[in-house]
Amino acid sequence: MPAASKGLSISHSAPDAIHIIGGGLAGSEAAWQIARAGVPVVLHEMRGPHKTDAHHTDALAELVCSNSFRSDDPEHNAVGLIHAEMRTMGSLILRCADAARVPAGSALAVDRDAFADAVTAAIEAEPLIELRRELVAAPPPEWGQVIIATGPLTAGPLAAWIAERTGEDALAFFDAIAPIVHFDSIDMDTAWFQSRWDKGDSKDYINCPMDKAQYEAFVEAMLNGEKTEYKQWEGTPYFDGCMPIEVMAERGVNTPRFGPMKPVGLTNPATGRRAWAVVQLRQDNALGTLWNIVGFQTKLKHAEQVRVFRTIPGLEKAEFARLGGLHRNTFIKSPILLDDQLRLRAEPRLRFAGQITGCEGYVESAAVGLIAGRMAAAEARGKYLEAPPPTTAIGALLSHITEGAEADSFQPMNVNFGLFPPMEPPVHKSLRKPAMAARARADLAAWLGEPAEQVEQAAA
Repeated sequence: MPAASKGLSISHSAPDAIHIIGGGLAGSEAAWQIARAGVPVVLHEMRGPHKTDAHHTDALAELVCSNSFRSDDPEHNAVGLIHAEMRTMGSLILRCADAARVPAGSALAVDRDAFADAVTAAIEAEPLIELRRELVAAPPPEWGQVIIATGPLTAGPLAAWIAERTGEDALAFFDAIAPIVHFDSIDMDTAWFQSRWDKGDSKDYINCPMDKAQYEAFVEAMLNGEKTEYKQWEGTPYFDGCMPIEVMAERGVNTPRFGPMKPVGLTNPATGRRAWAVVQLRQDNALGTLWNIVGFQTKLKHAEQVRVFRTIPGLEKAEFARLGGLHRNTFIKSPILLDDQLRLRAEPRLRFAGQITGCEGYVESAAVGLIAGRMAAAEARGKYLEAPPPTTAIGALLSHITEGAEADSFQPMNVNFGLFPPMEPPVHKSLRKPAMAARARADLAAWLGEPAEQVEQAAA
């Protein structure tokens, strides 16, 4: 049997069906993995009798935005590495993406209709999967294991039910994202560690100083930068807690300087004085490899963000783990709500998968669906499947979702090498990504209990 059987045992009594709500990438992948393990699945998808404002078809795993799964390079890009890991683990989503591939250089891009049709056909042809076209407002108590994989466009009744189960403040409906920077790309000869008024740990914040001319040039660049527009179904969700930094600047040139860029309580050790304005970064993950720019949620286009934010002193060579944004995205505060099996701590029969857990991107969503499906199948067989090691791409993403992120500032994240534990012993920066990829392959092979050569072949 393929790697999908790891952690499972043959049972003489058929397990109860696992219910999955949501037929997107995560839900379809979870259903496939469960069925491959010999456990029956009921997959509930509302599209058919119901519509959404973003989807155009009734096909499962419809790609709403881009047709790209991003880089397919497993040596130098973490998303390429997660592609390889998913191929190794028998991913339906990657199998269908490879079959529907269109030219895109080193990226994996697909014919979106051919891709969705292939996923739908595979799910419909699998005898252990029952596809029900219906809206589920709440999973009834008689259902045993449930995986909620409804994504960023979770229907109102189910979203209300999730909010009631998790607490209103644990469910977000708009994703206010500040850019996140790799720590080793910050110029610490210019920036310095200090908390405002020296409260808390002295290394809680990194500070990037600006003089008056630098600040005014920065504000002008933000105001003139090209912005993205809200989709009609998103509305315009400005509120004080997540106002884009450039919208703040439109209210007055000094508004950011009295908001997230205020310099009070901070002394630049290089000058012994207070700067005109300060950009602060706050640690974003437990490893300290990623830092978010505080208060810098933005609707600047991604290329503009890189250009404008690299004018900040200390960030001239910044490498971004993710860029900022503000859009509709229903997700839960997974680090405080979910255990390492993706189960709701308060109600363990419920698992969450895909973007609703706080991962970002097609591939990441499917990867979380893959591991949620395997864990649920193992549990149905009376077994326990431990999470992949955090040195693997899937394990690093899962660790970020369930324990690695700061709960108070938790935001959806694409997979990136900043989520991986540092190499021990340290490796030169030019060799770091290939070294992390090699370590991931070896550790995945050990986790799967298969020879490394067989894992390499399956990933190709």
